[in-house]
Amino acid sequence: MAEEFGTVVIGAGLAGGTVVESLRDAGYTARIALVGSDPAAPYYRPDLSKKVMIEGSDPADSALRGEDWYSAHEVETFFGTSVTAVDTDAQTLTLDDGGDLSYGQAILATGSVPRTLDVPGAQLGNIHTLRDAGDAVAIRSQFGEGKEVAIIGGGWIGLEVAAAAQSHGCNVTVILHTDAPPLSGTLGQELGEYFEDLHRKNGVNFLKNAETTAFTGDSAVEGVETTAGSVPADLVVIGIGADPAIDLASSAGLATDNGVIVDEQMRTSDGSILAIGDIADAQNVLRGERLRVEHWDNAVRQAEVAASTISGGTKAYDWQPYFYTDQFDLGMEYVGRGDPADDVVIRGDKSSGEFIVFWHRDGTVTAAMNVNVWDYGDELRALIGKEVSADRLADEQVPVGEL
Repeated sequence: MAEEFGTVVIGAGLAGGTVVESLRDAGYTARIALVGSDPAAPYYRPDLSKKVMIEGSDPADSALRGEDWYSAHEVETFFGTSVTAVDTDAQTLTLDDGGDLSYGQAILATGSVPRTLDVPGAQLGNIHTLRDAGDAVAIRSQFGEGKEVAIIGGGWIGLEVAAAAQSHGCNVTVILHTDAPPLSGTLGQELGEYFEDLHRKNGVNFLKNAETTAFTGDSAVEGVETTAGSVPADLVVIGIGADPAIDLASSAGLATDNGVIVDEQMRTSDGSILAIGDIADAQNVLRGERLRVEHWDNAVRQAEVAASTISGGTKAYDWQPYFYTDQFDLGMEYVGRGDPADDVVIRGDKSSGEFIVFWHRDGTVTAAMNVNVWDYGDELRALIGKEVSADRLADEQVPVGEL
């Protein structure tokens, strides 16, 4: 006999933890179950490549709430547990321990899965991806003066880990499969070069036009073989992107595309199931398009929308995408969604390390980024989609709030 719940949340990451808290804050009184394969209570994943790796903090310090919060708010937790199947007709789900739960509403918050490399030697020790607290602790434990660290991929995770490793005295090489600078697929050539220069000035090496063909070593990795040569490695971190974890949704018959398709209130094609966070390919009413965004800000906001939907509220997906990063002495925030081919307008002097960037297309601001310049978040967010000349954007005599 299935145990009955008003709402079952599948996925105990930041999105899952936030949605149960938001439900209780909204006065929702039915039984709630929070099911997650991670043995830990929900925590802030951005801290993994920042506080945990740079400062050596305990991942438990990044918990969304203490574990006693859940019992105190009558949220029944199934940590270290996976859902193996969802029966949408019976509105039940099966756990990997053989148990069954029934739901009035289910919320999918299953996150994403890091991509790996299927090459010889991939099973060797000290080859990691970064997804959970265990990954972060394992990677951090290998840092040390003179250690050889190879990062495969030049995205946000790869560069953040590279910065953390370099700050602990490691010799770091970032392996890129093209000749383009890191992050250029998101930020464009000029800003990609800026981030590459930042890393080079801090001692990080780059190997470009290099496809990884094998890992070498006995029990643990000792090197990376690429089409551009060999790289010594005591530690390898693979950061080549992630895919939305939608297998459960697909097997349940939910509509999927670039994720689980949901409307502006996080409803899937099944009226009793919602989806949030990394997996949600959601209708953004502000931008008039579907977006799937992998970032904590989006996970938290969509969780609040889902809680509103279940509680009878009217919140909708109506904000611009946002993310941030910290690398060496650079901190930045990015809002909007530009194209790497958009015109780039710089306000300030890049060489000073403090400036604002606008992405500009057909006279309209598509995205903005503040680098070591703070307290402009709301003003920059308000400019997305607004027609402003490039000259005016670059003119530091015009206050940002008056653009």
